[in-house]
Amino acid sequence: MFNLILFGPPGAGKGTQAIKIAGQFGWKHVSTGDILRAEVSQGTSLGLKVKTVMEAGHLVSDELLIEIMESVFRTNSSVEGFVLDGFPRTLKQAEELDKMLEKLGQKITLVLALEVNEDELVKRLLKRAQEQGRKDDTEEVIKNRLVQYHHHTKPLIDHYKRQNLFKEVFGEGTIEDIFMKLCTVIRN
Repeated sequence: MFNLILFGPPGAGKGTQAIKIAGQFGWKHVSTGDILRAEVSQGTSLGLKVKTVMEAGHLVSDELLIEIMESVFRTNSSVEGFVLDGFPRTLKQAEELDKMLEKLGQKITLVLALEVNEDELVKRLLKRAQEQGRKDDTEEVIKNRLVQYHHHTKPLIDHYKRQNLFKEVFGEGTIEDIFMKLCTVIRN
């Protein structure tokens, strides 16, 4: 089982690349946001818990996210790998993910981070905001999101570096060029 975590700041293209990687290798793409929405729409017991939390205006707890991730791993045990997109987001989530995977006889295989310079990220996010009509995504808001991303992911990066699982890939260029770089690192 190949378990890949794909990191990247907002605008780095991790969602696009995660889907391409999953397709290339026949792995399951796991986006916690997509899972949460699917669980709610299917009315599962997890979905009902998530809906209650979200309707109250709260963030889904680490415990509930891990429960959801465990459910995904258990119900997709026949796949050859997973691409985790946007999870874990905190050191606590990473530690709980490690414990959950160990319980299932698995572990994280590789952590890839898309590195994109801040000016490029701001440019991409402003373009996306304009295309999607998101007037609240100003340059100042975007720069604050990037600061928050780096603040929260630094401990995660250190966690995975200590396990010798962390690698960076330059995330600028065409989608296809970046994809080829990612595939090369995954295969090696």
